[in-house]
Amino acid sequence: MPSEPTTSAAQDDGPVSNPFFAASTLPYQLPPFASITLADYLPAFERGMAEQLAEIDAIASCAEAPDFTNTLIALERSGQLLGRVLHVFYNQSAADTSPELQEIEAEISPRLAAHQDAIHLNGALFGRIKALFDARETLELPEPAAESVRLVDKYHEEYVLAGAELSPADQERLRELNAELATLSTTFQRNLLADTKARALVIEDVAELAGLSEDAVAAAAENGRALGREGAYVLSLKLFSNQTELAELTNPDVRRRLLEASLGRGFTVNSEVIRQIVTLRAERAALLGFESYAAYQVADKTARTVADVEEMLARVVPPAVANARREAESLRAANDGAPIAAWDWQYYSEQVRKAEYDLDTAALRPYLELESVLHDGVFFAANQVYGLTFTARPDLRAYHPDAHVFEVFNEDGSGLGLFIIDFYARESKRGGAWMNELVFQSALLGAKPVVVNNLNIAKPPAGEPTLLTFDEVTTMFHEFGHALHGLFSDVAYPYFSGTNVPRDFVEYPSQVNEMWVTWPEVLRNYAKHHRTGAPIPTELIERMEAAKLFGEGFRTVEYLGATLLDWAWHKLAAGEDPGADLEAFEATALEKAGLAMAEIPPRYRTGYFAHIFTNDYAAGYYSYIWAEVLDADSVEWFEQNGGMTRENGDHFRAELLSRGGSVDSIQAFENFSGHAPEIEPLLVRRGLTAH
Repeated sequence: MPSEPTTSAAQDDGPVSNPFFAASTLPYQLPPFASITLADYLPAFERGMAEQLAEIDAIASCAEAPDFTNTLIALERSGQLLGRVLHVFYNQSAADTSPELQEIEAEISPRLAAHQDAIHLNGALFGRIKALFDARETLELPEPAAESVRLVDKYHEEYVLAGAELSPADQERLRELNAELATLSTTFQRNLLADTKARALVIEDVAELAGLSEDAVAAAAENGRALGREGAYVLSLKLFSNQTELAELTNPDVRRRLLEASLGRGFTVNSEVIRQIVTLRAERAALLGFESYAAYQVADKTARTVADVEEMLARVVPPAVANARREAESLRAANDGAPIAAWDWQYYSEQVRKAEYDLDTAALRPYLELESVLHDGVFFAANQVYGLTFTARPDLRAYHPDAHVFEVFNEDGSGLGLFIIDFYARESKRGGAWMNELVFQSALLGAKPVVVNNLNIAKPPAGEPTLLTFDEVTTMFHEFGHALHGLFSDVAYPYFSGTNVPRDFVEYPSQVNEMWVTWPEVLRNYAKHHRTGAPIPTELIERMEAAKLFGEGFRTVEYLGATLLDWAWHKLAAGEDPGADLEAFEATALEKAGLAMAEIPPRYRTGYFAHIFTNDYAAGYYSYIWAEVLDADSVEWFEQNGGMTRENGDHFRAELLSRGGSVDSIQAFENFSGHAPEIEPLLVRRGLTAH
């Protein structure tokens, strides 16, 4: 595949009506979804790449000596058409894909990788960037000066890590590796989506769903109808290992079948794809001068070194396993002393919660109706802490009928941006929950943010309420924390906008936002019975608080299992063969990490670990607990400084949420909290202080 797209479609004017060719005229430059068709994507990609390469050539060949404006400002302004189509396409390919979209993705992914290489490996361009970097102490820079200095530093770091200083021969091999990896990543996602659909558990006899609530059974029937299985009940698989229904299903054989369907995903269809990905990543890292892909990945993160990550994990693994083993004993007691299989853990955890804490988590669901959680929980908290208000904009169309658009306003009535939320699971949506940015804030480009939250909640029959699990409520607050990070962005340059921060920092603001889920003023505002309007009983809240640490051992070990699997795959050295048996590799890695508990499978096994094989979390899944150190510390700060106050919210917004990547991430944390990060609040939160 040529590295520069030069097809005729990229050279001619293309369809006059292509909605990507000009900036959107809708409010906040919302993409004109009503006008976008499948036929628009390839011409827009091709013209976008061609335009940006022409812009890059003009920068690189500029006759004037390099300065901040003719080099870095010009770079920041380049590629706007390509950015418009990229953001829309990859949101749709994740949230509402189709065979046609998958074909476009398979074609365009390696071409986009080659396009990025054509920019990063442009010697003349890097020469200009390096000249600015070498003279950064004496450069005349525009305000904000600190952000401009950082832009010089980060561009230089990015291009070096992308191979700009390699020899021509090594750069050519790097191009090949990047193209192959882009193709393999797309293949992994396509295979996983198909396999996940194929492994959905189909139940013909409703009696086998004993234990599930009426609305959950109705949702399974609705799912069956939607998938063409009229009369059957279909439990589609969520991306993580332990499916939520395991806590309620009374039939152990149904639990076994459901978990085995979940755990088996991806291994058959993606085994060779995964081997190739990790092998090529290790070669790529070695080419760039790193001993492993893990070392390469952390080089520009807040962790910086492999040793830093491993030191933190070493403090958490032993007490987490000890906690989980104590929990296992209590579960065995609830099962009359019989061993607990992996598919039994959630079920007997629920029995112990009921017996020891008088807490039936299913009893919470009538108080957790989706619209109430959104408006009276998520939006209410944002209003109390930051002064935000939200107005539904049904006049603005999103990319799918289930996606709803809201305009977001500051307390003074000024428009902040648009927020789109897409609640429901569907066959065309990948698993999990995530945030996308369709438009990035930037003072340079005069752009305000448009952000999307995607969830995967089972859709009830028409007219029925959507009742959530407590985990789903937490997920909604979590993803909205990412949305706030994008909405509050107040930076000059697109490079630093919103969630453009190190991967091991990006989860921190979203995890902080989870604090409001159980904050008394917030919980009482949204947790009301969906039929009677009665508030959640005080005693139920008290029992929730009493049971807070129960299950923390399981949750931590489950998460750490996935983290250490990711780490094991990406600590492979170049030329080190992981072997054809992925499950054997997993078993060895978990044993070596001290996490080999058959009763607790990793939150994601290798076969369906989309975070690391299709997203940006390769050698970075540790980010969640790394960021949770900052999160737990920040929650403690809020609690010690008056809790849910506008003053605290404004401080968090000004020092951290609005800064994006424009300041060093740890410095931003210290500017907010007044001290360096401390791990102790995390250890207390997860019950890991006693060994």
